Amino acid sequence: MRAAIRLATVFAGLTFLLHLCTQLWSRHLGWGYFRDEFYYIACGRHLAWGYVDHGPIVAVQARLATMIFGRSMLGIRMFSILGECAATFLTGIAVWAMGGRRPAQSLAMTAVLVVPINIAMGEFLSMNSFEAMFWTACLIALVMLQRGLCSERAGWITFGISAGLGLLNKPSMTFFLVAVGLGLLLRPQRKMLFRRYAAMGIALLILIALPNVIWQISNHWPTLEFLHNGRINHKNTELPPWKFLLAQWILEQPINALVWMTGVVALLRGRSIKGLRWLGFTYLIFFAIMCALHAKDYYLAGIYPAMMAAGAMAWEGRYRNSGAVQRGSAYGFPVFQTVLLLTGALVLPMASPVLRPVAWLKYTRAMHLYRPADETEATSELPQFFADRFAWQEMSDQVIATFRSLSPADQAEVCIAGDNYGEAGAIDFLAHHAEPRLPPALSHQNNYWMWGTHGCTGRVVIDVTDASEADLREYYGSVQIVGTLNVRYAMPEEQKNIYLLRDRKADHPITWEKHYI
Repeated sequence: MRAAIRLATVFAGLTFLLHLCTQLWSRHLGWGYFRDEFYYIACGRHLAWGYVDHGPIVAVQARLATMIFGRSMLGIRMFSILGECAATFLTGIAVWAMGGRRPAQSLAMTAVLVVPINIAMGEFLSMNSFEAMFWTACLIALVMLQRGLCSERAGWITFGISAGLGLLNKPSMTFFLVAVGLGLLLRPQRKMLFRRYAAMGIALLILIALPNVIWQISNHWPTLEFLHNGRINHKNTELPPWKFLLAQWILEQPINALVWMTGVVALLRGRSIKGLRWLGFTYLIFFAIMCALHAKDYYLAGIYPAMMAAGAMAWEGRYRNSGAVQRGSAYGFPVFQTVLLLTGALVLPMASPVLRPVAWLKYTRAMHLYRPADETEATSELPQFFADRFAWQEMSDQVIATFRSLSPADQAEVCIAGDNYGEAGAIDFLAHHAEPRLPPALSHQNNYWMWGTHGCTGRVVIDVTDASEADLREYYGSVQIVGTLNVRYAMPEEQKNIYLLRDRKADHPITWEKHYI
């Protein structure tokens, strides 16, 4: 166990070093904050047990990061980086729990280290960076329980805490737990679910998640409404099963398919890895659920560390007679691991902004690297993951300039609104820092909708919107364009006007219950 922990710690350190280097370099190149970071920081200033589109943990993560590191871009992302380090570490522990040795450990952690989606999730403040950590911890607890490597009490407490926190992190944990439960029920290991401490573990996860459930009930289940609206509006790209599988192959890095696909097959066959067929069923069930729900392709990312662990064990069993494997070398598959590292370096620009935009476009075109869109909306020259780092400072500067041009009386009453949470969040984080007199930003999207209009009268409004002048004149007595956003590489939805609006008409009061313009 100690040797396994030491090796896992080394790879966790390598993960940290990778993210530290990419973060510092991308900052040096001038890449900015990511859209969602502004929103999560805003949620961190409004701590609650629930939010429209995510759990409370990312808000706590944002609050702690800003308290400790201030406005440092690296600091704000530090907990996401540590979440990816933990996922790498737990991958190594998962191999040990399944019965693997150092060669399998190092192969599995090398595979996880170079997964593009894992690198991407550590590149910005995100709830997704914690997902693999919670999921893998749950699976390790179950494997250790099955193999008698821990007491039932300790195993189920670990499971309950990991699952409960996972539910507070992201709602998709629910579907993962359903898949795990069905996977166990289909195999003889189902008996683990009917022991005394299993009930305690399940009760513990429910207890931890209960405050969020109470929040959802008291607020009329806003997350379900959010998911329903996304589905009926076809927000996400709907992929048929074969394309959904192809997306997994791309997201996890094509060479890595030799690890995780081998792991799924090995688990289902039950020869080289005995007694864990339920884990293979868990993957198939979860894949089917996500595919049926037309989920984003990266929603499966959290389950792959366990599949990598199983695949590495299968490789270790297949080459058990090789010298490096017999010696228990941490570099037991030198050719394979080298290929993984080299291909990981080649696709790194797809996961991290380590190239300037012009260089990125040239590189990806030359290398024929393509990434299917996660959402159906149009994008810029860059994929959304990169495009969503542009236009925020330009927008904030124009909002500040407009505010400072107002009379003191207007400044005291002005409202500032954005079409989406990215604009509102950027105003609250970037613009408010430069001009503390700004009022809180308004938006009718996601949790900004719940935070309300802050008593906005509509007499004077600075509005960042794609609405036309004609539309706005229906609502306001005076409409003036005071700025225009036309930032190359930004998302098309951020190419819009900034208006100074006056005298909201009495028959159109500002309220989120009706369409707001």
